[in-house]
Amino acid sequence: MAVLKATHLAKSYKSRQVVRDVSIEVSTGQIVGLLGPNGAGKTTLINILLGRLNADSGEVSVFGVKAGSLQAKRQAGAMLQVANLPETLKIKEHIQLFQSYYPHPMDYQQVIHYAGLQDMQNRYSKKLSGGEKQRLLFALSICGNPKLLFLDEPSVGMDVEARQGLWQAIRDLRAAGTGIVLTTHYLEEADNLADDIVLIKQGLIIKRGSSEQIKASISHTTIRFISNEKPEVLELLPAVVNVQTSGKFIQLHTDNVNQTLTALLKAYPNLQDLTVSSPGLEQAFLKLNNSGEEV
Repeated sequence: MAVLKATHLAKSYKSRQVVRDVSIEVSTGQIVGLLGPNGAGKTTLINILLGRLNADSGEVSVFGVKAGSLQAKRQAGAMLQVANLPETLKIKEHIQLFQSYYPHPMDYQQVIHYAGLQDMQNRYSKKLSGGEKQRLLFALSICGNPKLLFLDEPSVGMDVEARQGLWQAIRDLRAAGTGIVLTTHYLEEADNLADDIVLIKQGLIIKRGSSEQIKASISHTTIRFISNEKPEVLELLPAVVNVQTSGKFIQLHTDNVNQTLTALLKAYPNLQDLTVSSPGLEQAFLKLNNSGEEV
């Protein structure tokens, strides 16, 4: 079931078009990663989806009602990049205050468990480090037990352990049926969490799909090994796109690794130091962002 549906959104500031014909849908228990370079239009798009900003054209519905309406707000949560908190309240007081805003808030113990705040409930917010403040902001975003959650750069400033804890909390929320929109500059974060990725460039969606689909669509798997065979002979193997040499190593680039490996090992069973490597999401992101490719 779709918890968020946006169609043909457009937004301009003066003569600059920031969002161009963007359509996006988020379903129950689905994480959609929204990726793009700085200035791509992600923040503007998030504000439109939250109902904080009106689009010039297009429509947004959240749970079948208008984005930004009271009914939508009661079922949604948001963790945004820019947020200020009163420094004279303790973590526990912040959470209890935010819980009071909702008719059916998440249980307090569940909130602090998800956010990893069990050992600092009585600490004042002014005493928090950057990563600890992020954990508090995450806690506040889930106080209402949201069925739709917006997370904008949620793990900025967190150490490795805190980031892993946050990722697990996000997975648990997805398993409980929450639909999540995630924007992040940590491509590892998107690769680990997102069911679908939407890549935006200059306000336009240029690619969408699962992480594996995006990686496979722009680059080839590399098979690397030591051999005295001539490259032009190896080019005849099935699914080989090209062959490169690097010192004593030969690299085959293939668009079907199973076909190429089967034929390679059948013809040359005694290859040395064979490795297989797939393209990463970072490589895909950089290649797509630097190209003019569109869906």
